[in-house]
Amino acid sequence: MFSGITRGLFPVVHVEREPSLLRYEVNLGELAKGVTLGASISIDGVCQTAVAIEEGRVRFDAIEETLRLTTIGALEVGSLVSVERSLCAGDEIGGHEVSGHIRGLGSVRELKADGHEVDLRIAVEPAWMRYIFSKGFVALNGSSLTVGATDSESFWVHLIPETLERTNLGMLGVGSKINVELDSKTVAIVDTTERVLAEMKRRGELG
Repeated sequence: MFSGITRGLFPVVHVEREPSLLRYEVNLGELAKGVTLGASISIDGVCQTAVAIEEGRVRFDAIEETLRLTTIGALEVGSLVSVERSLCAGDEIGGHEVSGHIRGLGSVRELKADGHEVDLRIAVEPAWMRYIFSKGFVALNGSSLTVGATDSESFWVHLIPETLERTNLGMLGVGSKINVELDSKTVAIVDTTERVLAEMKRRGELG
């Protein structure tokens, strides 16, 4: 599990493409201390397993499902990725509970820079919007963010200087793709409520 609080930007230093597989390495430097084989690390919000570690460089293997649903397949040597180590018992959760299981891709539809703040309007599948509401949570490229205004197919997020410095969200432009993870508790509540109401309607218990 992760908190959605990105530790910083780290460079991709090796990329190797095979059919339905991407092997890549990220230089985590000091952040790699204590990482063991099999550890879960969030790379741009995608939960990835460490398969090799050498001198601060950690290797990951991304399979077809990950490549299809996320931006991982577009990584190149020199790409800067937002990284978070998994939480340990007792760690402070400053964001919200994030699993690293990406729902799919959103795209930047609009961007506004006003002083120290950057505002992004993110378009997603319209069906996802029943889980996204103003003042709720969403994770974008692994960063826990509060949702601003919404409409039928998009929502706004507002990025403070700290977020812009520690993540790659400030590098996005109109048309950029972004990894979207919905808040799992919201999904569970909405799906359960809809299922119960549908069953009550079927039984004639609702007017």
